[in-house]
Amino acid sequence: MSGVRPKPAAGTLLLRARVRLFHLWFLARRPITFGVRGVVHDRAAGTVFLIRHTYVPGWQLPGGGVEIGETALVALARELAEEGNIEITGPPVAKSVHLNRHASRRDHVAVYLVERFRQSAPKLPDREIAEAGFFPLDALPEGTTEGTRRRLAEIFDGLEPSGEW
Repeated sequence: MSGVRPKPAAGTLLLRARVRLFHLWFLARRPITFGVRGVVHDRAAGTVFLIRHTYVPGWQLPGGGVEIGETALVALARELAEEGNIEITGPPVAKSVHLNRHASRRDHVAVYLVERFRQSAPKLPDREIAEAGFFPLDALPEGTTEGTRRRLAEIFDGLEPSGEW
């Protein structure tokens, strides 16, 4: 009987259904959002990649939400490709996780340091990204958000990571 799986017992099916219902209830009762941001650092040039959205003010680290069924690293790779034409070529380093009360009381953001990458072409403006580029760490563009400045100081200046964005 190779290739034939036995049917699960009724108790197993009931347990699976209860676990699924619990997770659905928990999601409805306590929804949480989770995002990723990438600190794309060109070590040789001493620069970091920043973006300026069309719909919110300020220069920020590229990133976005983790979609259902997606891992944080897959989301990071997708967001960097979409927002900067950047392909990750080596493992990113998880640096910190922050509660982002600016977005909601349940939003968390993981920050990754990306030092092994390639950019296929400069990012041109589109409906989401107004501007994008690499900037020296000691000469960030005017309007760089406070959260972005803090994350960079935590990574490059040894500032203790904050639990808040």
